[in-house]
Amino acid sequence: MKSSLKSKLELTGIYAIVLFMFTLIMYPLLWALSISLNPGTSLFSAKMIPDNWSLEHYKWLFTDPRSDYVLWYKNTLIIAFANAAASVAMVSLVAYVFSRFKFIGRKYGIYTFLLLQMFPVLMGMVAIYLLLNLANLLDTFTGLILIYLIGGLPMNVFLVKGYLDTLPRDLDESAKMDGAGHLTIFFRILLPLTRPILAVVGLFTFMAPFMDFLTPRIILRSPEKFTLALGLFSFINDKFANNFTIFAAGTILIAIPIATVFLILQRYLISGLADGATKG
Repeated sequence: MKSSLKSKLELTGIYAIVLFMFTLIMYPLLWALSISLNPGTSLFSAKMIPDNWSLEHYKWLFTDPRSDYVLWYKNTLIIAFANAAASVAMVSLVAYVFSRFKFIGRKYGIYTFLLLQMFPVLMGMVAIYLLLNLANLLDTFTGLILIYLIGGLPMNVFLVKGYLDTLPRDLDESAKMDGAGHLTIFFRILLPLTRPILAVVGLFTFMAPFMDFLTPRIILRSPEKFTLALGLFSFINDKFANNFTIFAAGTILIAIPIATVFLILQRYLISGLADGATKG
């Protein structure tokens, strides 16, 4: 009986922690949804779902001539897809080199990646700003993508390298005996096996432009090049006189591409884990 009671208490504690975390995550989202459905510009609502709820704010974002929401959305998607694709390609190649080759400076290169992970990109923003200015990349998508790509490179390379180190080198040796070169080994043998960790890298790098405000604020100047974070800030800053309801509607819609990419990559993540379990 004591063992059964202990198990029930442990299970109750686990459910209580999960419920607490779920509440912390969901309440702000439900609150933002409530504000977006509330007519007018009021930040507060008496009920979670207003009695006279309306989709007028969502309609305004896409139809009103004063709204550049669609343009901001397109800019952010372009930056997000470009950042994710470039990051996955560069990170996988660099991690493969560090994992499978021995060369002068390899150990110090790994230590450098470990060191760079400890410092945020914003610490070197002044130097980055000057470099982008010299290269005429200020107020360009290219400059912003380069910052995201280089800023996330140390952490992502370290993650993918660690994953590649767990793959047996016998795979490489067997392929070499069959006449395969390094690129063939990478693209046809190792790359498919690294889908789980590359899916994580792709998802995180895709999310970065949607969540970041400070970096685009420093780099981008033209309103037609704003990302969603910069554009939505104008709804509660100066352009639309603190219109929190429209701001809430715009933030809710940000979840659509992130959730879509997550669902797509989740399939590769699950299949990769299943393959690894079968081979193990």
